[in-house]
Amino acid sequence: MFSGVLKKMTTELNDSVKYYLKLKNDFVAVHQFLDQSVTLDLIGYECLNCCSTEIIFAQGFCKKCFFESPSAGDWIMRPELSKAHLDIEDRDLSYEKKVQLQPHIVYLALSSHIKVGVTRKAQLPTRWIDQGAHQALPILEVPNRYLAGVGEVALKEYFSDKTNWRKMLKNEVDPVDWESERNKALDNIPKELKQYIVKDQIEPLTIDFPVNRYPEKVKSLNLKKENTYTGTLKGVKGQYLIFEDDTVFNVRSNEGVVVDLKINV
Repeated sequence: MFSGVLKKMTTELNDSVKYYLKLKNDFVAVHQFLDQSVTLDLIGYECLNCCSTEIIFAQGFCKKCFFESPSAGDWIMRPELSKAHLDIEDRDLSYEKKVQLQPHIVYLALSSHIKVGVTRKAQLPTRWIDQGAHQALPILEVPNRYLAGVGEVALKEYFSDKTNWRKMLKNEVDPVDWESERNKALDNIPKELKQYIVKDQIEPLTIDFPVNRYPEKVKSLNLKKENTYTGTLKGVKGQYLIFEDDTVFNVRSNEGVVVDLKINV
């Protein structure tokens, strides 16, 4: 049995994505347990910032930390709100400069349909894997998060910025003409960002996930309500565990939840 507080799975891209859960005293290679029975038991909560045992409010944080931690600022979800390049503090200028003032990528990704997104360059291809993207292509490489946000806002007029997570998990993927989609993005990038166009990669990266069976009708596991669950693991995609009975469990949205994880032999 493995025990510890859930954090988003770390990943490694080879022929197929490898997934790892880092728990208290264990490093669990989740992809190695396909077709085996797995039990998850809710034990409690632990804020990823202050280690409080209060119930998790959002993003792995207790309520106090969610509204105070610099790693939960509004600019995380809305990069166009970044202000570190102006030397303006949101919650902690030192932290915000460290994260915001580094190369960022504006990209197109295909998980259920084509979408636009932003990530730090250092987070590639992790960000695409976390979204369950089968293919992804960088469009811009800019020097800070604010400019990435400007590019994303402009392209949201022509591309969705959301993933249909149910379609992604069922492997229902719309066909894409990547040359046409890239050209559409390039045609609609603001003039001041044209200098940042990625020119040395025009073909998308393709990603394969360790899935033996995709769900037909997705059922989301709410461990906070059910407290325990046992099922046969059939795949891992994005940050989801996929089980034989069509149940899926989003590890990312359960960050801060303390669990016992048992592989039933």
